[in-house]
Amino acid sequence: MSEPLMKIPGAIYGPELERMRDKLQSRRRVTNAIALTCSLAAMAFGIIWLVWILYTTLSLGIGGLSVELFTQSTPPPNTDGGGLANAIVGSLLLVGIATLVGTPIGILAGIYLAEYGQKGWLAGVTRFINDILLSAPSIVVGLFVYALVVAKMGHFSGWAGAIGLALLQIPIVIRTTENMLKLVPNALREAAFALGTPKWKMVLSITLKASIAGIVTGVLLAVARIAGETAPLLFTALSNQFFSLNMNQPMANLPVTIYKFAMSPFSQWQSLAWAGVFLITLGVLGLNVLARTVFSNK
Repeated sequence: MSEPLMKIPGAIYGPELERMRDKLQSRRRVTNAIALTCSLAAMAFGIIWLVWILYTTLSLGIGGLSVELFTQSTPPPNTDGGGLANAIVGSLLLVGIATLVGTPIGILAGIYLAEYGQKGWLAGVTRFINDILLSAPSIVVGLFVYALVVAKMGHFSGWAGAIGLALLQIPIVIRTTENMLKLVPNALREAAFALGTPKWKMVLSITLKASIAGIVTGVLLAVARIAGETAPLLFTALSNQFFSLNMNQPMANLPVTIYKFAMSPFSQWQSLAWAGVFLITLGVLGLNVLARTVFSNK
């Protein structure tokens, strides 16, 4: 017969060990239940406000939709009729120009950070400045463009508004491009170099192609970010009561028009403001859905 195992002095055995184990498991179950309850409560708190905001936007915004909303310019105070045609076109123009300017700059800077300047001092400085711009309030960017462009020109303009929106978009595109390129396996780069491919061609044909879905997603999310910005446009493009495509003059846009109309005592202006809120919400939602769809299909 085998000898019994030697017991360690001070160790706990038998029923006492079982009681301690049950006590520990009960404590873990209670802790888990508390953590789960707090998480669900936080999620419910956020969802309640989100649903409330969406319900208010839909209930008040849909009532302001009409054909005149897309065909007529903003009306004078305390009058019937009118629409947001000039503000809609102005916002599309400002966001479109900002995207055309900011996207190439952001992608090229992201390529440099990910492919050429991983350890250089210039890349470190660029990342630091980009992090500051990502967290900087949009009103600071608006004041910067006001001092740099508007004050020098002597008047507000659509170009100043587009520059302000582009400065908000560039850091997002830089960060997205750099992160997406870093996800590309180094084995693809090494295989291209082994075949004698120049680095610029490797970046263009392999790494960019492999990460295009993520970059496009970042660009679309950046467009959604700047589409509803109000503070930079208050200091740059301001607004315009009339329909205008002249970028050298103040230009109507949805965010500033919503801000001005929502603060007014006139019911017609308030109805147009809610309709504008609905349009921006719908546009941002569409861009987010498009970005996720593009990313998931790649």
